[in-house]
Amino acid sequence: MRSVESTLSGLWIFVMFNYLYCDVVMLMDNDILKQFLSGRVDGTPITREFLFGAAILMEIPIAMTILTKVMRHKMNRLANLFSGTLMTGVQSATLFTGTTPSLYYIFFSAIEIACTVFIVWLAWSWREPDQCQTAQT
Repeated sequence: MRSVESTLSGLWIFVMFNYLYCDVVMLMDNDILKQFLSGRVDGTPITREFLFGAAILMEIPIAMTILTKVMRHKMNRLANLFSGTLMTGVQSATLFTGTTPSLYYIFFSAIEIACTVFIVWLAWSWREPDQCQTAQT
């Protein structure tokens, strides 16, 4: 049986690849690429501070791939609940800011949101290992 830690780590890797590939596809979109090159995307200035904030935000799923493997149960559960909820909220908000999102962006967002919601659900329902062993004996 696969451990919850391994499943959560795998889910974070999965969602990270979706974030990354969505960004790669976005840079192939001529209209979006022109906006990036102009320094403004949908009216938002792409400054170094904005990019620093984006880097911090993306470090969350990157860090969670390792942290879910090394943290103790209680902190692990809380970190996954917090991080999954935060990333779900951020991704959901991006669908409603700026111009109407493209079909590929909606597609990737739906997958990313579903995955982070599943991370939150899995963390929420995750019981301490001792409780599980006691219930089985």
